[in-house]
Amino acid sequence: MVASNTERPARLLVVEDDMSIAMGLRINLEKEGYEVIQASDGEDGLEAAITGSPDLVILDVMLPRKNGFEILNELRSRGYTMPIIVLSAKTSEMDKVAGLELGAEDYVAKPFSLAELLARVRAALRRATIATAKAPRHIVFGDVRIDIDAREVRRGDQVVDFTQTEFDVLMCLVDARGKALSREAIFRKVWGQHHHGTTRTVDNFLQQLRSKLEPNPAEPRHFHTVRGVGYRFDA
Repeated sequence: MVASNTERPARLLVVEDDMSIAMGLRINLEKEGYEVIQASDGEDGLEAAITGSPDLVILDVMLPRKNGFEILNELRSRGYTMPIIVLSAKTSEMDKVAGLELGAEDYVAKPFSLAELLARVRAALRRATIATAKAPRHIVFGDVRIDIDAREVRRGDQVVDFTQTEFDVLMCLVDARGKALSREAIFRKVWGQHHHGTTRTVDNFLQQLRSKLEPNPAEPRHFHTVRGVGYRFDA
């Protein structure tokens, strides 16, 4: 079974509006041992890339609501580094260059060989695993430093006591930096869609994050309430 550096099957996001291609990819990727999540338009694809924590994205260019290049550009501009393989019926050199310059790991022209695509997926995941192993994984904002691998949070020189769930809520927001997340999206990400509870739980955890990490919890600089939506992390 193919595994990521967290010892679980690598999670792949397929963003493709042609259902026959999407289902074919899903069936064959799952046969290879990957976990597969899907989206059929650009807006849902961007949301899934941010909240679904995929290890790799297979991204069509011609999508409704938001095209693949827009998704690619937005993910890279927000600091997301997972490998992204672009699929496109556009085969001109200019289109390939555009995709690669926006940060695509690879560019595969349609129609494509399934065996070749699977080989490119394996190679991209290997490169990502090596790069992740070499790179320190820290996030810094204000006087806060997060060590992702150690799951440790510091303010200045002091370690801040965090429960497992508090840390998961923190990383859910930090991973989506700059993007407003609904309470429902945070709840699904942290507790799972089958967990019994209410989104009010999210409000309580946000209050705890603010009390521990904001200079003035009553006037938050980093963990903002987005009226009618949910919350957004800014740094």
